[in-house]
Amino acid sequence: MSTQAKIDLEKFSRYSRPGPRYTSYPTALEFGDAFGYDDYLESLRSETGPLSLYVHLPFCRSACYFCGCNVVFTSKESKLSEYVDYLKREIDLLAEQVDTEREVIQFHFGGGTPTYYKAFELDKIVSYIKSRFPNWSEEAEVSVEIDPRFFNEDQMKVFAEHGFNRISFGVQDFDERVQEEIHRIQPYEITKAAVDLARRYGIGSINTDLIYGLPYQSLESFRHTLQLARSLDPDRLAVFNYAHVPWLKKTMRKFDETTIPSPETKLAILQYTIDYLTAEGYEMIGMDHFAKPQDELFGAIAKGELHRNFQGYTTKGGANLLGIGLTSIGEGRDYYAQNTKNMKEYEAAIDAGRLPYERGVKLSEDDRLRKSVIMELMANFAVDIPRVEREFGIDFADYFADALEELKEFEDAGLLQIGSDAIHVEPTGTLLIRNIAMPFDAYMNKYEGNKKSFSKTV
Repeated sequence: MSTQAKIDLEKFSRYSRPGPRYTSYPTALEFGDAFGYDDYLESLRSETGPLSLYVHLPFCRSACYFCGCNVVFTSKESKLSEYVDYLKREIDLLAEQVDTEREVIQFHFGGGTPTYYKAFELDKIVSYIKSRFPNWSEEAEVSVEIDPRFFNEDQMKVFAEHGFNRISFGVQDFDERVQEEIHRIQPYEITKAAVDLARRYGIGSINTDLIYGLPYQSLESFRHTLQLARSLDPDRLAVFNYAHVPWLKKTMRKFDETTIPSPETKLAILQYTIDYLTAEGYEMIGMDHFAKPQDELFGAIAKGELHRNFQGYTTKGGANLLGIGLTSIGEGRDYYAQNTKNMKEYEAAIDAGRLPYERGVKLSEDDRLRKSVIMELMANFAVDIPRVEREFGIDFADYFADALEELKEFEDAGLLQIGSDAIHVEPTGTLLIRNIAMPFDAYMNKYEGNKKSFSKTV
């Protein structure tokens, strides 16, 4: 997908406002204790169908200042091994509430730095999960996030033996000055060696993560980063907009905000990224992913089966996501559930024989409807209006009259088309997909004027 015409950067930068990334709807700001522990257990027991398992390994040796993830910094190996024991006990508690014969179609290690763990510890975790949840699909997507600075062949052997078929390597930026500022020194050679190792072990889908909007980045410097990333020949690239939220993440306060690129520069970087990767044979998937045309994501788009969840874009939609580990988030048909972010509370809950659940939300019928529309926009840049009407028994134009009125501004600007059968976002409008999704968000009004609720959309 190409942006075709060059965008008016100054005009587009006016759209920059705080807004969700819509990894969930309702967003995590709506999670609370109204959906209680017993409600969570009841939801776990009542779910049927396939499973997606997410395991959070929160430990890092040191801080990357741009990072918005929930991490624990330590150099003590004893903390890592203790956590594995608690993970196993949490898995046991989950197995008491969930039908463990349900088919596992997706598994993901996130962090933190999963490969901060030694190979035998990673093997211990995966082996234990498989012992309690043994019914894994032959078509399962089995993936891990890897920091190339902490990666060796013994770990790769474990991943290969357990059927991992998708690896995402964190890169962020190859520019030395940017790396120094964000406290992540990672020479190109280290990343290339990691990618080559994964290739040797037959990993068929390799992703590299980049971030634009970091301190000291410019259009010229990011061009070089893109060229180096392309030389690795990844099957997919994720190019994320840096979320600057220093009120939430103290490490981000280390940045001199005058060095962070302007909205105009970030838009120029994004448009160049789209044009460059398209010319190199990649296609744009959703708002921040690019993939080769033979990638399975394209078949999913054609069938209307591309989904967005906390792991990004996936073909494995419709599964009940079980979040395992500190701060993990689970997702069911009509709920979200998040574990505690506090390690002492996490351990205390498991010691007491309880799942480390802290907060969540039960989705109303309106939530489910709006989630369906927002996620379809985020995944496919379009909404199939008759499908929504059939599934939820509504008249779309009547139910979403206010949202459609808000979208007229984007339609008048040529960024989308609204018809009786579909809303279709034009290529240039995809740069503002978060803005375009926001009118369908019933919770946005209460955050109007609050600049510290979300990162900026541009």
